[in-house]
Formats: sequence, structure tokens, C-alpha cells
Amino acid sequence: MPNLAHNVVLAAGRYPHRPALRLGDRIWTYQEVDAVSARVAAALIADGLRPGDRVGLMLPNVPSFVFLYYGILRAGGVVVPINPLYKAREVEYYLADSGAGRLFAVDQAMAEAEPATRATGTQLLRVDPTDVTTVVGAHAPLPAVCDRSGDATAAIFYTSGTTGRPKGAELSHDNLIRNIDVVTRLLDLTERDVVLGCLPLFHIFGQGCAMNTALKQGACLVLMPRFEAAAVLRGVAEHGVTVFEGVPAMYAALLAEPGEADTSSLRLCVSGGASLPVPVLHGFEKRFECAILEGFGMSECSPVVSFNHPGRPRKAGSIGTPVEGVEVRVLAPDGTPVPRGETGELAVRGHNVMKGYWNRPDATAEAVPDGWLRTGDLVREDEDGYLFVVDRKKDMIIRGGYNVYPREIEEVLYEHPDVLEAAVLGIPHDTLGEDVAAAVVLRPGAAQQPDELRRFVKERVAPYKYPRTILYLDALPKSPSGKILKREITLPHS
Repeated sequence: MPNLAHNVVLAAGRYPHRPALRLGDRIWTYQEVDAVSARVAAALIADGLRPGDRVGLMLPNVPSFVFLYYGILRAGGVVVPINPLYKAREVEYYLADSGAGRLFAVDQAMAEAEPATRATGTQLLRVDPTDVTTVVGAHAPLPAVCDRSGDATAAIFYTSGTTGRPKGAELSHDNLIRNIDVVTRLLDLTERDVVLGCLPLFHIFGQGCAMNTALKQGACLVLMPRFEAAAVLRGVAEHGVTVFEGVPAMYAALLAEPGEADTSSLRLCVSGGASLPVPVLHGFEKRFECAILEGFGMSECSPVVSFNHPGRPRKAGSIGTPVEGVEVRVLAPDGTPVPRGETGELAVRGHNVMKGYWNRPDATAEAVPDGWLRTGDLVREDEDGYLFVVDRKKDMIIRGGYNVYPREIEEVLYEHPDVLEAAVLGIPHDTLGEDVAAAVVLRPGAAQQPDELRRFVKERVAPYKYPRTILYLDALPKSPSGKILKREITLPHS
């Protein structure tokens, strides 16, 4: 029966001694990855894990993430990826909402993971970035892979628009397996490829398009715990990287990196997560002599929806055309298709669309009212069927490829005793794409202390989420019904 973990088992059978993972000078073969993940599965089952149980992973891009990820799936569990930069309140929400009974975390995440797991009663398991011996103990590898139906949930990715708290998008084994198959064909990945894994593996882009695709095909995944432009360029040269996948902010940083770099091994670059500025695309391709193919995806779509396909004409600024097995429509507010060339909301139907939001049938019905997922993105389709993102219907901010949800930050601001009203929104940023800003109205008698207010938020959310820019106003613009009108708030460019 379908189980994403079979991909690693099959790759290990074909290429047992080929390098699967590389971190610095260390290499793990496919045989080793298969064996270690099988031992993780055995340990979890011995500890009482049942098919469908949720397990949190709070690790950066290190080999143990891969071992645990496939071990959880192999045992029939459901992976709940959690950003290791999250604060305790954020981790607590993810654990409580998903009902995760276990959380794996590395040392640097323990300070926030410990209070979160105490609050939820979740079992906390400390792991080394490259060695899961403390978890697997003396357990022998589990020879079998747990049978799962194609519709069984494999992973829950938390996401949201601009209202409410994050929702868990349930992706099934079929969702992920079929999207992985499509992406590997799109990129023409083979066992000879070397894929640079600097996109966060806890995010669907890095997990679905880098880790899962590379390990399905027998390619080598070069892990990089955090993105640094100079280190990436060195890594490309040292390890003969053939495929690089990144968000626009990464391409801008690589383009700005001084000095010479040997990137002759690169055959393909992929961009997603936000719109890639055309000058960055052209500048990167000219300097590094490697084409960038842009695409569009989201957590609810496993993730890939559309792509500038290899072998077909590319259009700068376009997110391409739908991938195999996926249909798109551009809809008016009443749900009817708009004429080609006009702007409407992108709707998606296909094998990639999520099962639904975890324990949120109301939100699922709103997002997928008729079998078509409403993405919240406003697009137009040209005469050749290429899609162009015009704007986001939702107010979600994408800062350097990371999603920031204004409502979440607003709720933190409202916890400050001096804040009367707050509105969080994105402002343009030259390298990050967008930055987080806040317009604040203070209570009478309170003094303006932007540094203190920034510090207050920074202590409660991940580092990329807090507002760098704070504008103090006497009042926030509102509609007759009292709704804050963010579009009427003017903030300075970051």
C-alpha cells in the first residue's frame, strides 16, 4: 500500500552505496539512510506509536531530520514539521492543535521546546543533528514499511491567511508521492544529480521539492543548516551541485555576493515562494550562466501547482503553466471564470490538493467549496496560458521566503499594555521581497518606545516575524463598520 517511505527503500535497493546525504565532509549512503530510518521506525513502534499518530520534528537541515522523517512515515506516523526558531508559545500551539504525542528537537531548540511540551504533555526527545542513537537505542531495523492507504495523512503543514491562527494542511501519501513524481520529471532528476538543500526542510518547498525528490531518484542531497550566500557558492563548487532551489531573496543575495565563483556544475535553478524580480532573474542568469525556472506552489498543494517547464518557452515574471495532472481556473468573486487576460483568484484542482485542514471542516469547506481550492492569490492568464501573479488576496507577508501572518503578530502587539490598536502589514524590501511593519495606536499617556515594542514582540515569535518598522498613529483608518482599513495605511519603504 502507498507509503512515501517506500521511496527511500527502493532507492537504497538500487543505489545502496551512492551518497544520499552530505553535510560538510560527512556522507551517508542510501543503505545507511534506509537502515537508520528503519531503526527509528522500530523504536517508535516499540514505544507505542500507532498508525496515524502525529509526531513533531523541530530540527534544521541536518541528517537527523531525514532519518526521523522517513522513520516516522515508515512506522505509519504523521510528520508535523515545526520551525526550530519558533518560540514556546508557537510550539505549544502546533503541538496542542495537532495532538502530537512526541516532539523531536535538537539542542538549540530545547529552551523553547521544553516549556511547550510541559504545557501540552508531549513527550520531548532530544536528538543530535547527525546521530539518532539516543532515540533508536539497540533496536534492530524494522524490515517492513507500514501499509498506509493513499488517502492516509503523511504530514501536516501549518499555514494560514490573515485571520485566525495557523491551520494544519493535511497532505496525504498520494498527495506527496504524485507531486514528487511530477517534480522529478519536470527537473529531469537522476541519480547523477547533486541537489543543494538550503531551503528549510520543515517547509513544504524544501521538503517536497528538494529532499523528497532527491531521495526518490538516488541523487545526493547536500544539506546546509542555514543559508549563507558565500557558503552556498563554495558548496556548489566543492560538491559539484547540479540543481539549486531557492526563494527570490536567496537569488538576490547570491547575485550580490562579491568575488568569483565556480558554478559551472549547475545545470538548473528553481525559484518559488514569492515573485522573482525580473532584474534579479536576468542578472543571476547572466553572471552564473544557469537558467532559473520559476514556479508556484503552496502548502495546501503539496506544493507545486505551476511551473515554467523545461524545453518550453519561459516568460520572465510568470509562474508558468499547470503541472501534469493539475487544473487551474481564474475566478471572479462569484466563482465564475474571468475572461483570459483579466485578473481573478487562482483556483486549483488535482492530485496535489490537500485532504483538508486538520480538524477544521469549516475552513476546509471555505477553501475548497466545490472541489477547487481557492488559493487567495490574484492572477491573470495570458494568451498562451501562462499565469502571472498580480497580488495576494490574503495579506500574508512573505519575508525572505518565510510566511508571516499579520493576525498572529497583531495578537502579540495587543498583549503589550501600552498598545491600544495595531495593524501589521508588509512593506517592500530590496532583498527580502517584503518586510514586516506595524502601525500602532498607543493608550493615552503611553510614551513611544519603538525599540522596546520590537523587543517585546521579538521575544515571543520567531526572529523573522517581528516588525522592524513601527509607525505610531493617533488612530487607524476604519470602515463604517469599524474594520481597520490596512490599504489606507502608508508605511515607509524598508
